[in-house]
Amino acid sequence: MTDLPYHFKAGTTPLLISIPHLGREIPDAQLSRMTPRALQRPDTDWHLDLLYDFGEELGASILHARYSRYVVDLNRPPDDAHLYPGQEKTGLFPELTFHGEPLYLDNAVLSAQERERRLNDYWHPYHAKLALEIDRIRARHSVVLLWEAHSIASVLPRLFDGKLPDLNIGTAQGRSCGANVIGAVEGVLQNCRYTWAVDGRFKGGHITRTFGDPDHGVHAVQLEMCQSTYMSECYPYEYRKGLASEIKPVIRAMIVAALEALRSPDRQ
Repeated sequence: MTDLPYHFKAGTTPLLISIPHLGREIPDAQLSRMTPRALQRPDTDWHLDLLYDFGEELGASILHARYSRYVVDLNRPPDDAHLYPGQEKTGLFPELTFHGEPLYLDNAVLSAQERERRLNDYWHPYHAKLALEIDRIRARHSVVLLWEAHSIASVLPRLFDGKLPDLNIGTAQGRSCGANVIGAVEGVLQNCRYTWAVDGRFKGGHITRTFGDPDHGVHAVQLEMCQSTYMSECYPYEYRKGLASEIKPVIRAMIVAALEALRSPDRQ
């Protein structure tokens, strides 16, 4: 593979928006081995490029994956360690959809060589770019807000009970960002009409936990939002502009509040 496995646009402010599960591309050799259901890519973080299109106005650097999480999950550790011990695991190299449906015909298993190749071709380049951009922003602004943008079906019995809150903030139990940053985000949430949780079912994935380093100026926040707030959760997963127009200002307000907290004299 010679082309980059991600799309990137550099910004001018301390904001970096990462969307690691937006990608839909799957290499031809893998496509031929996948089930019809897998080819619908149900676990994509659909349309987040549209939902976060205000990022450019905020001067954000924006990084998002081109390739599907079914190729390799960019938000899992490279050794596939369990992020949520005791709960169902989705894994670095998924073999099932979030609903438990097989991804591969005849339940084929990936070889060790194929796993290593996917890490080298897709996982490592994305993380290297994240690290490079964080260093660039920090050198220029001294601080970075890494906003991890995610979305998920609102009801997934295999993974959790009942319906998820609409907006799920993850900060690795407060370790990935300063208290003033999460306090600013919570201030916006307390005045919105959506249900929400902080460090509940979602505490931040590998990217949030790895790159968040508030003692050195890197504040990472993950937002995992229910897709029911902005799109159809049934195939073909259509973007619902009316719904999106209601939640977009809330997302934007959270990010702006977090940025303002970073710029305040008493930032942590």
